[in-house]
Amino acid sequence: MNIHQIRNATMVVEYGGKRFLIDPMLAEKGTYPPFPNSPRQDQKNPIVELPATIDKIVQNIDAVIVTHLHLDHWDDAAKESLPKDIKIFSQNEEDATEIQKAGFQNVEVLQEDTVFEDIQLIKTKGKHGRGEILKLAGQVCGVVFKHVTEKTLYVAGDTVWYEAVQDVIETHEPDILVVNGGDNQFLQGGSLVMGIDDIYEVYKAAPNAKIISVHMEAVNHWTLSREELKQFIKEKSISNVLVPDDGEFYSF
Repeated sequence: MNIHQIRNATMVVEYGGKRFLIDPMLAEKGTYPPFPNSPRQDQKNPIVELPATIDKIVQNIDAVIVTHLHLDHWDDAAKESLPKDIKIFSQNEEDATEIQKAGFQNVEVLQEDTVFEDIQLIKTKGKHGRGEILKLAGQVCGVVFKHVTEKTLYVAGDTVWYEAVQDVIETHEPDILVVNGGDNQFLQGGSLVMGIDDIYEVYKAAPNAKIISVHMEAVNHWTLSREELKQFIKEKSISNVLVPDDGEFYSF
């Protein structure tokens, strides 16, 4: 498989001979207001540019996976750029309806036994924060990819570490895990996605897997920097946690 980190949670995953675009936020730097009640109110979103042109990013995409409809995972630029007949997988019927309202005609709700071509797509649970903030954050999902010629890939989505993530790791034994690790937060309510402690729990649960931390330094409410995470990895002598720059490729 090839994993191309684009920006934030946006990736292009080449898997089983197909190209998947995951959680596309494709707007130019500074297009949207900063998320309110959060750090860096002087920085509009996204706070960094794309590492490639939109045309190049969406070229030859076979399917899109939208784990949820927050602006930093599915934005107006993505809706405008993607062909309306492209295959899109959503987490539930509510999201599918909203995507269809934007003109997309080929939307399917992910299940635990979805098959695309000959690739298994297994919807996984996520928890977009802890406690009261969950009412605001809403539902999210992740996805496990399986194919006879590929290693198992688990894209966890916007979730903190909790028992359902551990269950996925124990059940599917992924070789590659992608976590959203920017420790994004509002001024109250705590972490919305994984921070250092969460990522360390993932490492302890899957010490032999490659763990890729994305969703970093791209929208105004991030609190964990790449440099801080790299320093932690170095201090713990961990070799299998990867912290890509925007535009970076990995092959497995």
